[in-house]
Parts: sequence; C-alpha cells; structure tokens
Amino acid sequence: MSQYQKTAGEILGRIRRARPVVHSITNYVVMNSTANVLLAMGASPIMAHAQEEIEEIVTIASSVVINIGTLSQPWIQSMKAAAQTAKKAGKPFLLDPVGAGATKLRTRTALDIIDAAVPTVVRGNASEILSLSSQGGTTRGVDSIHTPEEALDPAREIALSMETVIAVTGQRDIVTDGRRSLVVSGGDALMSYVTGTGCAASVIIGAFLAEEMDPLVATACALAFFGVAGEKAASEAPVPGSFWVKVLDALYTITPEQLGAAARISRI
Repeated sequence: MSQYQKTAGEILGRIRRARPVVHSITNYVVMNSTANVLLAMGASPIMAHAQEEIEEIVTIASSVVINIGTLSQPWIQSMKAAAQTAKKAGKPFLLDPVGAGATKLRTRTALDIIDAAVPTVVRGNASEILSLSSQGGTTRGVDSIHTPEEALDPAREIALSMETVIAVTGQRDIVTDGRRSLVVSGGDALMSYVTGTGCAASVIIGAFLAEEMDPLVATACALAFFGVAGEKAASEAPVPGSFWVKVLDALYTITPEQLGAAARISRI
C-alpha cells in the first residue's frame, strides 16, 4: 500500500468521524444529487445561495464549494461574497468553473471569482481549465473537447501563478500545484451518462479539504474515492439509472480500509 493509498483511507475515516459541513453554492440541476453524495460519504451539506446569509453560513462551514453551472447576477454576487468570506476566515474553498470557455459570462465569472479570492482548488474538465489559462480554450457546452493530458502544462502554469491546486478530471484525473503532480486512475465510462458527476467530484473534494491540510493530497484522495465508488457501482449496475443509485451506496459502504487498498494515485 502506497502512502497516498493509506492517506486516502485515513482522510475518509476522519470525515466519517467529524461529519464536516460543506457549504455548496451550486447549480440547481444537481443540488439534490450532490447533497446526497455528501450525506452518503459521511459529510453534512448546506446548499444556500442567498447573499443575505452567506457570511454566516460560510463562517459555520468547514469548507466551501462554488459551482457556476447555472448563473444569474444575484448568484454571482453570492459566489464572490462566499469566496471572499472563506478566504478571510481561512476556510478551504473549491471553484468548479462549469462550462467556462463555452460563453463569455461563464469564463468571466470564473475569472472574477478567482480575482475576488484565489480558490484552494479549481476542479474542471480539461477544456474548462484551458479556458482559464493564458492560451485560452473552448468547450462544447459543459463537455470537454480536450484530454487531461493536453491540459497538464497549462494546469501547472495556472497552479504556480495563482499558488493553488488545479484538478483536471477526465478518463484519468490530473492534480497539480505546479511543483507536484499526481495522476488518479479509476471510475467507469457510465459516469459520463449521468448528469452532475463532475459536480459530485467537486463536493467530495470539498469534504476531503475539510479534513486534510495539504490540498493536493486531499484532492487526489477525494478523486480516488469517487473513482473506486464508480468502479464498485459499475460492477453491480450496467445502466445509468441504477448505476447512480449504486454510486451513492458505494460512497456509503466503502470503508477506509477498502479505499486504502483500492485507491490508485501515482506521481507524474
């Protein structure tokens, strides 16, 4: 068992004991789904976006996840306020730039949130991450038209320039802080047939960030956990609807010891 495998199991154990509160300002396509993901794995979700209560909720949360999947101006203001409050309070927070590169609004919003407060982690598919880099990039809706490997060098560049962690998710996941880079293997092709699996990955990372101080390690271990859950679910359900139910079951039933044995994380 590698050190990363052992650490993945240890963090999951800490989450189950501490039940960290993860505050998600997320898109209304996936609110119920991602809340259930957090509950199944042992965390506690809050899904709130009213600007009038953002400061109070961020203050009581263990970590924050900001997902730009369904935008409006009031939500954008709440996202910026949440990012700034999290930074001020020393709370880890993740930005999920859903569809960045597809429209000017999405790309500008992601960059504006980063300008307001640099996230602890930015997680997106390759095209979304490329849209935030100096070379730019485009997406097809919220789907990637690039591979994680194509985004590795730009991801390293962004991570170094912003002093953050970039997670590029796809068939294999790449996580980098610009100096250290890890690859995470796992999951199943059925994940691409269920809406919101990327959003689920983001909130799982949010829970791991709440219980692990090294964001690179937290992110890689979280993605490994989701990958193991996807593989376990696919072995029991061959079609999308029942597959997603089995993913929730797997997030609930996988033990820290099982995760430690099955996680696949390696250095690049």
